[in-house]
Amino acid sequence: MISAKNVSLAYGKRVLFDEVNINFIKGNCYGVIGANGAGKSTFLKILSGDIEPNKGSVEISPGERLAFLKQNQFEFDNETVINTVLMGHEKLWKLQHEKDAIYADPEASEDDYMRAGEMEAEFGEMGGYESESNAGSLLTSLGISSDMHHSLMKDIPSNMKVRVLLAQALFGNPDILLLDEPTNGLDIETIGWLENFLAEYQNIVLVVSHDRHFLDAICTHVADVDRHKIKVYSGNYSFWYESSQLMARQIADKNKKMEDKRQALLDFIARFSANASKSKQATSRKKALDKLNIEEIEPSNRRYPGIIFQPLREVGNQILNVENLKKSNDGVTLFDKVSFSVNKGDKIAFLSQNPLAITQFFEIINNNSTADSGKFEWGTTITKAYLPIENSEFFKEGLTLLDWLRQYVPEHVTDADEPFLRGFFGKMLFAGDEIMKKTNVLSGGEKVRCMVSRMMLQNPNVIVLDQPTNHLDLESIQAFNESCQNFPGIVLLTSHDHTFMQTVANRIIELTPNGIIDRLMDFDEYLKDERVKQLRSEMYK
Repeated sequence: MISAKNVSLAYGKRVLFDEVNINFIKGNCYGVIGANGAGKSTFLKILSGDIEPNKGSVEISPGERLAFLKQNQFEFDNETVINTVLMGHEKLWKLQHEKDAIYADPEASEDDYMRAGEMEAEFGEMGGYESESNAGSLLTSLGISSDMHHSLMKDIPSNMKVRVLLAQALFGNPDILLLDEPTNGLDIETIGWLENFLAEYQNIVLVVSHDRHFLDAICTHVADVDRHKIKVYSGNYSFWYESSQLMARQIADKNKKMEDKRQALLDFIARFSANASKSKQATSRKKALDKLNIEEIEPSNRRYPGIIFQPLREVGNQILNVENLKKSNDGVTLFDKVSFSVNKGDKIAFLSQNPLAITQFFEIINNNSTADSGKFEWGTTITKAYLPIENSEFFKEGLTLLDWLRQYVPEHVTDADEPFLRGFFGKMLFAGDEIMKKTNVLSGGEKVRCMVSRMMLQNPNVIVLDQPTNHLDLESIQAFNESCQNFPGIVLLTSHDHTFMQTVANRIIELTPNGIIDRLMDFDEYLKDERVKQLRSEMYK
């Protein structure tokens, strides 16, 4: 068990935690959620000992080992990949070097050799003789090929370093595992492997992630960081979100009888318990829900942005036709033989093993880049709004938010006064004097919220989204996701967020160097389809 006792932390007048008391129990996986800046990552650092609280303490059961996913990719530059993983088990690593030092010392005494023998026994009991093999298997599972295992960390790509550091945290079955955004830099297959690994993990896991599908797959509990406190709820993120929204609606419905409200909550829990049986975490989550008292459910006081795209007109019969588009980068073919038409009602998720392929495709159809060959044509009824993955060029000038948005007022809007523009910022949770903030000092999340305001202003009937969840908190991601589901127009998107892709798209197009795979199905069906798997292996040869 790991516990926080009366933990308080403040930076000047900014209070993050005030008298936090919480226990984390073996066998549970806790998704740590909260708004941006609430202190989720800071709390993990307090538990790991990297940050000392102003008041209070962290207690760990005697003999238990804690591992924390490190974010510093350069810390182990002069170590080999395999040694970096082995160093994750500090006691085992230290023991190995102490005994090896004795054997290498020509002046070692008989007592030294006796001590080395004792170390050998302890080393064996801790699984030391299988440690390198186990570390290698872990690396391979995370997509790091064996020919890279003995390379220096400084010589491998940065996206591989992230995976090595994840392997380091997972290595040796730690009793307490702290993971901060563990899916960053992972592909779909590797995230799936990690979901299975953590779903079967028998010890304590605390994870901070903006990936809702990942949280739903692994978490038995949610630890909600809000108002300087942390409260634990049974169930995964979706259960927390849906139950808190249900409770908020019930509180708002003053005329509904208390017994009716109670029954509605019990029915909701029963439905969720049935769905939990399909989850990787079915057994433990079902047990947690069986013990749940409905009085534990509280309404969320989170603020969700109002992302509403209102098309000025409906799309016509011709939306987008693409014919034989090809694009290369530095001599590498990103995609070729790309031909398809967009139809009414389409919400298309784009995939590729090379994410740059999709970004380049979106840039081409938005006239920001040119293809090597081929052509595309938008219909005359189309009004597009595009959210690019890189938005820095939009924020080079130090304009106020108000003046910045005023630049993008479309011709059909005749009265774009301050109250009108404030309305768009208000929907994206910019309040009061915040609209006078200069655009060149905005955070990544604030820039994305500005870009979404700009999109809403266009009244589009087609929206193109390149990694729309980047830099956003869970509340904004949830609102964006639901907006795209409800949008009556066309959606073209790509995202690392599994839930976003699954709940929005009704068609999948995968761009490859040898053509496209185009299927009318949802994202999960596409990933599981055996014929698609075979075709993918052929298209990437």
